[in-house]
Amino acid sequence: MAKELLLDDSIEWKNWEKALFRFFGLYFFIQVLPIDVRFFKHLFVTEDWAFSYRNIFYLSKYSPNFIGQESFINWLIVAVLAGIGAVIWSRIDKPTTDYDKLYYGVRVLVRYRLALGVIAYGFIKFFPLQSPLPSLSNLNTNYGDFTAWKLFSLGLGVVPNYQSFLGLVEIVGGLLLLHRKTATIGTLVILPFTGNVFVSNIAYEGGEYIYSFYLITLALFLFSYDALRLFTLVSLEKPTLPTKYQPVFQANWQRVRWVLKAAYVLLFVVVYGAETYAAYRKGPYQFPAQKGLPNSEGLYNVSEFKLNNVPLPYSKTDSTRWQDVVFEKWNTLSIKSNRSVQLDLTDTEEIHSNDDDRNYEFAGSQGRHYYSYEVDENQKVLHLKNRNKHYLNEVFDLHYSQPNDSTLVLSGVTNQRDSIYAVLQKTNKKYLTFEAQKTGRRRGLKL
Repeated sequence: MAKELLLDDSIEWKNWEKALFRFFGLYFFIQVLPIDVRFFKHLFVTEDWAFSYRNIFYLSKYSPNFIGQESFINWLIVAVLAGIGAVIWSRIDKPTTDYDKLYYGVRVLVRYRLALGVIAYGFIKFFPLQSPLPSLSNLNTNYGDFTAWKLFSLGLGVVPNYQSFLGLVEIVGGLLLLHRKTATIGTLVILPFTGNVFVSNIAYEGGEYIYSFYLITLALFLFSYDALRLFTLVSLEKPTLPTKYQPVFQANWQRVRWVLKAAYVLLFVVVYGAETYAAYRKGPYQFPAQKGLPNSEGLYNVSEFKLNNVPLPYSKTDSTRWQDVVFEKWNTLSIKSNRSVQLDLTDTEEIHSNDDDRNYEFAGSQGRHYYSYEVDENQKVLHLKNRNKHYLNEVFDLHYSQPNDSTLVLSGVTNQRDSIYAVLQKTNKKYLTFEAQKTGRRRGLKL
C-alpha cells in the first residue's frame, strides 16, 4: 500500500474540510465508477466486442444513468446518494482516518477517468473522423435547411487540419493527467478547451452539453487541489508551499501500479489510437461503407420528369416534381424537391457499425430526402428505402439505364402507387471544398 510523506506534519484537516471531502469525495467516486448496466453491456455483451475504437469510445462516454436518459437529474441523484453517504460516514468516522490518502485515491480515479474521456474524443478529431468533409448532398443543400448543430459540424469538417489540432490538444491534456506532477497543467489545458465545447453545445443546440459539463466538473475537482496555491503564487505573488502530501509506494505495490498504468496506456492510448487511425484509412464512420452504383457519383439535374405519364415542368414549389438528384459514392441517393422533410434531430456523437444506422449525412438537414439502395445489376433495378426514421415505410423500386456517361434514366412505381419517369443529366460541378483539399488553400483555384 502507499505510505504517505508529509512535508509539514503540523498540517491537519479541519472539521469543515473533512465534511466537504466526505460529500465531494463520495460524489466523484460515484460519478467515475461504473455502477449501471450500460458499462458492462458494452464491456461484455456487445456482439462485435474487440479492442476496437468504437467499443472503447462508448466505454469512455460512461457516466451514471439512473433514469434511462442523459439528464442533470442523474447528477442530483448522485448528490443525494453522496449526501446520505457523507452523513453516515460522519457518524462512524474514526480519528485515525487518513483523509490525505483518501483524497489522493479519489484524485487518481478522477484523473484517469477524465483522461479517458478527452483522449477518446481527441483521437477521433486528430484523425478527422468526428466531422468529415461534407457529402455531395450536403454541399447541394441550402444553408438555411441545416440545423445549427449540423452547420457547426459541417464547418469543422471542411478544415480537417484544424480539427486535427483540436484533437491533439485533447490528447496532450489527457496524457498530462496520467502523471501526478503534471495533472494540474493538464487541467489548465482541458478546462478552457472543454469549456468551449460546452458553450458550443449550448450555442449550437448540440446534444453533448451534459457530457461536456461532466468532464468540466471532473477537471474542476482536480484543479481545486492546486487552485489556492496557484492564486497565491501567481496573483498575490507570495511564497507558496508545495503539495503537502506525496505517496511513497512499497516495492510490490509499485510494480502493480506500473503494470496497471502500462495496461491503461496500452489499451486507451496505443491500441485505441491505432484502431482510430485504421478506421480513418477506411473512411468516415458517419457514411455508409457499401459502394454505390458504379460510375454514378455526382449531381444530376432532372431535365425531364413524368408523374403517372403526365410531364411536369421544372418547379421550385411543386412537392412532387424532382429538382435534382445526388448519387454519392456510397449507396445513398438524395432527391431535392419542395416536399417537406420531418427532421432527424440526432445531435450526439455515435459510432455505428451498421450502415443502416449511420444517419449523419441527413441528420439535422431538410430540403432533400435520402434513400439507401441495393443494386440489382442483372435486372437493372435500384431497391430504394428512405433512410429517415420518420419514413421507414417508404420503400420502392426504380429501373435504371445509363445511355451515356452523363445521363441516367429512372422509372418505376413509388410506394404510393404513382408511376414516375425521370431523366437525369449529370452536371460538371466543382466544389471549392474538394478543390482546396487537392491543391492546398494557399494556391490559386480555378473553378
